[in-house]
Amino acid sequence: MKILAPAFLTFFGISAAVAAPPAGFEGRVEGLRKDIGVPGMAIAIVENDNVTLAKGFGTKRLGSPDPVDADTIFPTGSTGKAFTVAALGILVDEGKINWDDKVIDRLPGFQMYDAWVTREMTIRDLLVHRSGLGLGAGDLLFVPRTNLSRAESVRRLRYIKPATSFRSAYAYDNILYMVAGQLIESVTGETWEKFTADHVLKAAGMLNSTTDNETHFASADRAQPHARMNGGLRGVGDQSALNERDNLGSNASPAGGLAVSANDMARWLMIQLDGGALPGNGGRLFSQAAHDQMWTPLVLQPVAPRAGPMAQTQPMFNTYALGWDVRDYRGTKIVWHGGAVFGFQTAVVLIPDKHVGFSIEINSEDGEIIIGLMYELLDHYLELPADAWPEKIRAQKTQRVQEALKAFQSAVAKPAKVGPSLTLAHYVGTYSDPWYGNIDIAQSKGALTIDFKSTPRMGGTLEHWQYDSFITRFDDKTIEPAYVTFGLDADGKVERVTMKPVSPLADFSYDYQDLLFTPAPKPK
Repeated sequence: MKILAPAFLTFFGISAAVAAPPAGFEGRVEGLRKDIGVPGMAIAIVENDNVTLAKGFGTKRLGSPDPVDADTIFPTGSTGKAFTVAALGILVDEGKINWDDKVIDRLPGFQMYDAWVTREMTIRDLLVHRSGLGLGAGDLLFVPRTNLSRAESVRRLRYIKPATSFRSAYAYDNILYMVAGQLIESVTGETWEKFTADHVLKAAGMLNSTTDNETHFASADRAQPHARMNGGLRGVGDQSALNERDNLGSNASPAGGLAVSANDMARWLMIQLDGGALPGNGGRLFSQAAHDQMWTPLVLQPVAPRAGPMAQTQPMFNTYALGWDVRDYRGTKIVWHGGAVFGFQTAVVLIPDKHVGFSIEINSEDGEIIIGLMYELLDHYLELPADAWPEKIRAQKTQRVQEALKAFQSAVAKPAKVGPSLTLAHYVGTYSDPWYGNIDIAQSKGALTIDFKSTPRMGGTLEHWQYDSFITRFDDKTIEPAYVTFGLDADGKVERVTMKPVSPLADFSYDYQDLLFTPAPKPK
């Protein structure tokens, strides 16, 4: 996930600098927050090395009077990738690594599926989504939670088959940032959590932000996660609070495990705009040379055509650098990144030519408010005519959600009344996927059950759908359901189990389609 960067967080807009945020901006934010139903949010804006806004809106938890303030920390998902890159940049400055070092020289035991890719993969390659892995490949190693260590997750990377050849295509991934975190530990002897906390956050003066669960949960001033869960698909229905301890996969923290406040984000924005220089004191977090590497485009991203009210947001180019997206808006370069973990979304936007940056954090999954407010700020700072972006984008999302809900309801309402081919007892067993590990299929009270062994509390019943396909009904209703299909050999025995998400809106990090389970060998 997002660490996740959901499709609806993708935006194509920017801004240029004027003197201050738009007139009435805070009232506009609060009105939209209430209208859309976002429990809480935090916004930071910096202009020419001045913080012109750092403020919280709403509450930390639905139904609670505890307000969000400028020091309230929000998990920020994949915007944290830039912090992992900063940690690597510091090590480059110290002469301990180089961007083009081979990963295997710095992380013994590292292995990709292809031996040649293993030999050629550089530290830079880890950071730019061109490895050949498919979109979100391996994310079930931490989504929605895991009992695997980071080292074990990185070891299992060798079993994930590529979708394309090395360096030939862009496909967003999280697992290679996990490798980057493990490499930092190999080089420094400190975990990614400790090194990033000490050498990035504390050194930057970001004293409220956290890198690990223990410190995060010790902070009383933290936002709580929310999602819409009761409308038939995740993302539809009423807002409800989630269990925050189920939504932070610590083995993937280098890909997006930070929690950051508006005040701390303001410092980060200034450091980025000033090429690594620290606010006020004349020191540096990382060198200008490292900063230049971070913002240099390396991989082309596809540019989808946009029509109607979104046509003016069509970029001429869209690229990925080291932990940052770099694209244009009406001829002006922007540097940005979106991020999401379940129950939270964030965007960080920089307009280098205007020396302006801003961040928007929310404790829900209503990304339309982030995109809409981005456009309002971006148009303001580019001195473009104001437009009703939040309303336009909300209407667009509503239509997309309703279409997905209709397609989902149609698909599940009329399955073929055929099957299953075997008695339920014949599906029972332990099945193994090379990179994920095992699932157990059992029988209880006249139904099949499923248990994902690498993921705590990811289990439930299997409801027959059609033929030899079943639909998961997870005990944890926040987990995306999957179709589970048993493939039979010529003798009528199960030889494979495949899966795919049920929901058309499922986050790409539920990469069920990448799994291929076969019967596990019987213990001797």
